[in-house]
Amino acid sequence: MGAAPSTPRLGAAGAAPSPSAAEQMFTALVGEKAYPISSEFWKQLLELPLTLQWPRDRVLQACHAFAENNYQTKHLAKILIHLVWCLQECTSTTSVSSVVYRRAINAAYISSIFLKFIIENAKTDSWQELCLVIDRSEKGLENFPAENTVEYFLIRGVLEYIGSVGVSPESCYLHHELLNLMLVLMSTQLCSGPSPEPKDVHPFIDAAMLQDSSIVASVVQKLLLNFVTRPKLPLNASHPVFSDDARPGVLQRVGSAAANVVLLPYYTFNYLVSSTPEGATSQLADNSLLVLLIMIHYRKCFSTNESIPTNNVYTMDSNTNDKDAPVFHDNPYCKALNSAKDIQYDRADVEGNAQNGPVVRLSFALLFDALGRFLNDEIPVLLLYSLVHGNCDFQEYVLVRTDLDTLLMPILETLYNASRKTSNQIYMLLIILLILSQDSTFNASVHKLVLPGVPWYHERLMHQTSMGSLMVVILIQTIKYNLSKLRDVYLHTNCLAILANMAPHVHRLSAYASQRLVSLFDMLSRKYAKLAELKNDKSLKVISDQMEADNIADDMSTELHIYTDFLRIVLEIINAILTYALPRNPEVVYAVLHRQEVFEPFKNHPRFNELLENIYTVLDFFNSRMDMQQLDGEWSVDKVLEVINKTCRSWRGEGMKMFTQLRFTYEQESHPEEFFIPYAWRLVLSRGFSFNPSAINLFPVEIHLEDAPAGEQKV
Repeated sequence: MGAAPSTPRLGAAGAAPSPSAAEQMFTALVGEKAYPISSEFWKQLLELPLTLQWPRDRVLQACHAFAENNYQTKHLAKILIHLVWCLQECTSTTSVSSVVYRRAINAAYISSIFLKFIIENAKTDSWQELCLVIDRSEKGLENFPAENTVEYFLIRGVLEYIGSVGVSPESCYLHHELLNLMLVLMSTQLCSGPSPEPKDVHPFIDAAMLQDSSIVASVVQKLLLNFVTRPKLPLNASHPVFSDDARPGVLQRVGSAAANVVLLPYYTFNYLVSSTPEGATSQLADNSLLVLLIMIHYRKCFSTNESIPTNNVYTMDSNTNDKDAPVFHDNPYCKALNSAKDIQYDRADVEGNAQNGPVVRLSFALLFDALGRFLNDEIPVLLLYSLVHGNCDFQEYVLVRTDLDTLLMPILETLYNASRKTSNQIYMLLIILLILSQDSTFNASVHKLVLPGVPWYHERLMHQTSMGSLMVVILIQTIKYNLSKLRDVYLHTNCLAILANMAPHVHRLSAYASQRLVSLFDMLSRKYAKLAELKNDKSLKVISDQMEADNIADDMSTELHIYTDFLRIVLEIINAILTYALPRNPEVVYAVLHRQEVFEPFKNHPRFNELLENIYTVLDFFNSRMDMQQLDGEWSVDKVLEVINKTCRSWRGEGMKMFTQLRFTYEQESHPEEFFIPYAWRLVLSRGFSFNPSAINLFPVEIHLEDAPAGEQKV
């Protein structure tokens, strides 16, 4: 693959390039000869139909050659600059020719291939292999902004296009390629450790953080709109990088799963442009959301003795008081999402509080409905979390909706199928419920919302059950699943916290939910008793290694303490229902009466006795009323409930001790970036974004033989 002696010839004007001419062009691109940025070579290259058919080893050879020769040719920087020029041409006129679109798409497509290869195989943390420093005196660069780096110029151009140009039948494929390119540009994060450090260099996403607030707002708004509207690709449309006969090529996607040519193993996505418009539409919406999630969760760390940029967009995050804690720049994309306003009703405008700078505005109603439709997917779950946690206006909008089942039903169904979901997805859903349960109106509303049925719940039929009762059932099931499989204290705590927040507002809890609540106490109490028995087991004392015996005893003491806390929370939940909502919950009274023996072992326990006093006050009251009944024949469930319902009317709560209501709130941990940055990138990788596993330092990955670094493969 030697250097081309001159700009390759493509034949007569207007004629389709021959395969040999096209191959000559790509051979020249990766070769040793440097083509000036003003050369006709770039126009000819970017107008090529990308139909070359190269086997895997040829592709790798080309990538290696490009990376090696890029030190001298600077072809990567040049094609990136040409991409921005193409995008500027696309936005400078209302009527854009197909040739201009082709050049822009090809520039984004080709650059993403070589960019990704270089990023995966870079040896330096400063990404010197990208060679983005150019000779500003070169002909053709006279108008290149003197204050801009290539990476800033590129990111500004790409984001300006994404934010200002709507997705249309003509532009949709270019939007596809630009979103893919953005993921490649930001993938330098995969090569850094899980904790951001001042020494980390991410040239492209750092440049994105320095963009004007108007660009930031327009990009966040457009990415959200892409997710909400899921713009459709045109029927029977041809992708400009496809050849007329649709034969698979080395630099194009393949529409047939039967294709026998291995194509670009290091290209961004392993997805194919679907033959159905729905499939491709979903990909564009998903990629928009992935780009947004990566951008809003990014954190740029700097040392305390580092000079802070005075740019009004990239400022210091003031949410830390710990001198030893890492210091982060504010993330403008996160701030833009958190300050997004409902286009239907902007309270700030009504109240006369003018917004500083551009604000993201979109229909919360459409966003709410879109989230409800796609919450079975993990990616929208992270968006919903980001909104209800960070955007007060959106959280308030959700809380006043009367059709909360739009969000809650898919959330509960996902929790019901927890064994088939990732633990991170379960955590996110539980935190969303915890945030919502902090609001008393939400807790009251879910018990007034009656569901005609729950088709996905298979353990028993549920007819005319309240959303609140279903939530109690699913949360308890999640606790039981966690107890048997995951054994995660954090998950347990979140489930119980939601139940505790709901407890004072429970209204007509169903018989099934009431039974499950008392059964939960029984299950935890048996686990507690078993741990207490093991802790006191004298067999520990005969272990020869005293240190081992001490460690086992310490572990048991810790676990016993955890279960003591769990039991107390469950007792507080039952106590809150009986104290604040007993007349409205006869089924809870019935469940407590029916299983009253489970409370007996803890009657004198120092951690539980004060709470059990209230429960036994209720038991004594209702037991005495039952004993006073003159009954012919056996007691039936209906007869017992009839007595309970009558007795509830005369209940005045005499003798009940009033405790401070247990109320849990959610707060992010001190270093949320250590969870959210790797989590967002795991979501990207789960969608077909292939990346050299041995280059990933952001989180642990399994490296298989076929995943060996590109540089170590035989070509």
